[in-house]
Amino acid sequence: MRVQRILRQGGIALILSGSLMWIGCSGKAPAAPEPVVTVQAAKVARKTIQDVVSTEAVLYPLSQASIVPKISAPIEKFYVNRGSHVHAGELLATLENKDLQAALQQAKGTYDQAQAAYATNTKINLPVQIQSAELNVQETRQAMQSSQMVYQSREKLFKAGAISRNLVDQSHVSYLQARTQYEVALTTRKGMQAGGQKAGMQSAQGQLASAKGQYDAALANLQYSQIRSPIDGVVTDRPLYEGQMATAGTPMMTVMDLSHIIGRAYVSPQQAALLNVGDPASIVAAGGQADVPAKVTVVSPALDPNSTTVQVWVETNNPKDQLKPGSTVQVNMVAKTVKDALVVPADAILTASDGTTSVMLIGQGDVAHQTNVKTGIREDGEVQIVSGLQEGQEVVTTGAFSVPDGTKLKIESGAEPAGGSGN
Repeated sequence: MRVQRILRQGGIALILSGSLMWIGCSGKAPAAPEPVVTVQAAKVARKTIQDVVSTEAVLYPLSQASIVPKISAPIEKFYVNRGSHVHAGELLATLENKDLQAALQQAKGTYDQAQAAYATNTKINLPVQIQSAELNVQETRQAMQSSQMVYQSREKLFKAGAISRNLVDQSHVSYLQARTQYEVALTTRKGMQAGGQKAGMQSAQGQLASAKGQYDAALANLQYSQIRSPIDGVVTDRPLYEGQMATAGTPMMTVMDLSHIIGRAYVSPQQAALLNVGDPASIVAAGGQADVPAKVTVVSPALDPNSTTVQVWVETNNPKDQLKPGSTVQVNMVAKTVKDALVVPADAILTASDGTTSVMLIGQGDVAHQTNVKTGIREDGEVQIVSGLQEGQEVVTTGAFSVPDGTKLKIESGAEPAGGSGN
């Protein structure tokens, strides 16, 4: 054994000696093997990609009504509870209204009397007054004519010396009086026909209108004691109970239209510039239990002064009431859709300090070549390539930051092409 160990050591020494002699004669060391970097890669693929603006939003009903009574009175009866579905015009509650019913009856009696008085004045009194004035004119005219004939007859007799002057003067005075009464009768008839009739009508109409106004006011007050829903919806709040006082101006019930829901979100001005009314969207409820299709209905033209953001409304139908007003949800708004876009994984994009973007393109012989690219939309870990690559080319994904240009690569198995199966 000892002999064998000595021979083996001697052989190794001879080999080392020969190697050193060869190196000394050649003057060069053997070349180092080319470094190989193991990376993951993906192929440039085509698929539909979307520019999606995602943010949180608070849900509101499209319309709601805070029902406020116009009169103060105790609540006599409620016909609905929280959660009741109601229709526009439906009776929700009744306030105590016995005093209002009595006031309405009194006003109705006054109104009926005014109607009767109006009919009497317009159909009986005024025509009778006008007819009386006409008869007075005729009577005073006949009296004036008779007095005139007596006066003229006596004046002839006086000239013939048959009667005294005193009788002539008496007949003249009687004639003048009769003529004056006739002129007064004419004036009265004229005034009755022109202004008197109009004034009488106006007076009768005024009394009737006043009585009708009092009746309408009493009827309105009685109707105010009946609380009705102004919209279709669901009763979401009813803080009072029967017997409690409903105060004018204080809400006693809230009805919300939950069939349509609005999500109000706030986005940056840059994101708002991408959005337009009518853009498709979706609402994701808490826990991701609901993904409801929606659309953008409002993009505010002005910034919110407090947050310097832009308010955006997203509207959707809510037939099953699965979206609850007041809750916070995720909204996804599609600002742009590009079909057949070239895409690569976001990990493949290298961004320089000056903002330029590039990828490590895997060339012939699995050698990395840094290639400048222009990027577009980003979605779900993928980036649209606007220019710089072609479909089917392969780029480095994981490990791209540590790969110098021209490095020999070893592609790790199991890497998926960008975009998966595509759309």
